[in-house]
Amino acid sequence: MKKIGLLCPSDTELAPFLPCIEGRSRSEAAMLEVWEGELWGFPAAALYSGVCKVNAAVAAQILISQYQADAVILSGVAGGLDESVRVLDTVIPEQCAYHDVSPDILTEFHPWMPSVWFPADPQLLDAARRAGQKAGFPVKFGSLVTGEQFIEEGERRRLREEFSPLAVDMETAAAAHVCYVNKTPFLAVRTITDTEQEDGQENFELNCEQAAARAKDMVRLILEEWKNGIL
Repeated sequence: MKKIGLLCPSDTELAPFLPCIEGRSRSEAAMLEVWEGELWGFPAAALYSGVCKVNAAVAAQILISQYQADAVILSGVAGGLDESVRVLDTVIPEQCAYHDVSPDILTEFHPWMPSVWFPADPQLLDAARRAGQKAGFPVKFGSLVTGEQFIEEGERRRLREEFSPLAVDMETAAAAHVCYVNKTPFLAVRTITDTEQEDGQENFELNCEQAAARAKDMVRLILEEWKNGIL
């Protein structure tokens, strides 16, 4: 059975998964606490990276290189950008990009990408689409952008015009970047904590735990569908 590397940005986003990991054991790598065991029928290594891009990249590489993850799934929360997205909607990025990196850095230099977008793994994405039909909550598919800042109103407008994303966060593209260069399947699951209508740190904190739990529920459904496709 393929081994899952589960990456969550914060302890709040990892917490819903820990009771689900059977035979849990703890180890440390690069100052990160890693939990190994069985997660819904898959061998898994799970951790929280800390927020922002470099932390997510370090964690993704550790999951791949040191814990031999065959696929990396990032689970957590995000801010909504598209007007159709509501608080507690779950977003599955079909592709993700940095919104604070010059495009030619990725296309003209390593890793010489054909575009700025990191694609989700097709098989995991197919499993997510099947899972989305069974979920008892709204699931949306589209684009997501990553950068190291909370987004104010004027910046939201720029990002919508340039990228047309459903959501924004601080880690997904960095983890996807690491998986891209390692040729490791990657998928992100992000549940919305705040939108343009309900924005700010107060709404983020109010909705974070519930959003993290919903993201966990979506990951479970995705892994069930993915396992059925493997077996």
